[in-house]
Amino acid sequence: MNKRFISIIGFSFFSGYLLSFLFEGQVLYSLLGLHKTGPSGYMPVAVIAHFAGLLSCGYLVKSSIAAKYMLLGSMGVCFMATTPFFFVPSPLWVAGLIINGYVSGCAVASWGYFLKAFTPQNQRIRSCADVLIYSNIIMIAVNVVAINFSPFIGLILSIFCLVVGMAFLGVLPVNKENGWRDETKSELRSDIKKPLVLLCLFIFVITINSGLMYQVINPAFDHLTGLVSWYWAVPYIVALALMRNLLVKAKRSGILYIGMAMIMSAFISFMLLGRTTFDYLVVDTLMLGACGIFDLFWWSIIGEMLDYGKSPVQTFGIGLSANVLGILCGGALGMAVTSIGLPGAEVAVIALTVVCITLVILPPLNRQLVLLLKSHVYLTVYDSMSELQQTNIIRQTKTLQKLTVREEEVLQHILSGQSNREIAQALFISESTVKTHVRNIFSKYDVGSRAELISTLLKNQLTS
Repeated sequence: MNKRFISIIGFSFFSGYLLSFLFEGQVLYSLLGLHKTGPSGYMPVAVIAHFAGLLSCGYLVKSSIAAKYMLLGSMGVCFMATTPFFFVPSPLWVAGLIINGYVSGCAVASWGYFLKAFTPQNQRIRSCADVLIYSNIIMIAVNVVAINFSPFIGLILSIFCLVVGMAFLGVLPVNKENGWRDETKSELRSDIKKPLVLLCLFIFVITINSGLMYQVINPAFDHLTGLVSWYWAVPYIVALALMRNLLVKAKRSGILYIGMAMIMSAFISFMLLGRTTFDYLVVDTLMLGACGIFDLFWWSIIGEMLDYGKSPVQTFGIGLSANVLGILCGGALGMAVTSIGLPGAEVAVIALTVVCITLVILPPLNRQLVLLLKSHVYLTVYDSMSELQQTNIIRQTKTLQKLTVREEEVLQHILSGQSNREIAQALFISESTVKTHVRNIFSKYDVGSRAELISTLLKNQLTS
């Protein structure tokens, strides 16, 4: 079987376990409800522990073989830490959630190695989308069983997903030659630190609204339990599927702004509408659709960043920890809002403020990521600039020799992402002539590849 497919299926089952039991699903909530116990003393400790696992795992795992052992070992510990939940609530529940949260964070971070090793860089956006789609479908199935039949059957299904995930991931080989080589140090390379910090800031800020959703919006529709059990994640899955199946070369940068507009509309709708089934469908569709857009954005960006850091486990873990931190802070904000009884209008204002901050962060984030990733489908690169900006970038970059008029024309087409054949057709010259011009351009800019050429030229975007 295809290694990429095995990696995706294995991690999807593990993520399905996490979503259905530990975090967004209904298994743990149903068990707590069965024992007439509130979730407030349980859920935050699991999320905090998960954040700690994501953040620290990269400093513990320093080789590809260690990443595999950490992933499988953590999943085994998750299995043991889940067993106390077949019994009545006790301190073992809290201990199990803390242990489960931490080691599951380590497992998720460790999968960063498998994503890098078994998925080509230009396919990682689809691998990330597949994992998010499959794991949420699994979560919906387990939710329906836990709510409508029995929490214990739901718990058994969650554990079954965990075991299936271990079976798939356990057969994957560790390829040190093509994957992550052993390193004596796991610090991030200097060229990834600034864009990663900006990306984490963006993720943190935008997911504050997700935390608000869990604490403010979701409880308002508790009376629609049957509908919520299966529909809640449907808009999220649909948004991911639509984004995944766009043309590979299609630019998705503008869709981020659509996602922000959807978040704003969701909170405004929550403020203006009632609490009927129709109102829930409107609010949830807008909010979860936006979450699908943004989750695929940062998962795929982090996935491509794995090639630029020494440790894919560290890069993946740090990136996703920002998501968890944002949900934690948003949840705390939501609990504060609920406790003091703020009206829906003021909650909407808070959410809109968060969106405005992300609008400020997005342009500098885009510039930094362009320099690192060059042509990721979510980024606005050279072909979206005005003709004047394009010309200025070329003129501001020093060359060893001045480009000829024809070489400048060829360079314009290179920076627009066209192949040698496409350039030849556009300029009505032979492909071999284009190759000659390309070699001359490389020589005059003292670079050895298109990626290096694009990076050299786009650095001037920061100062132009």
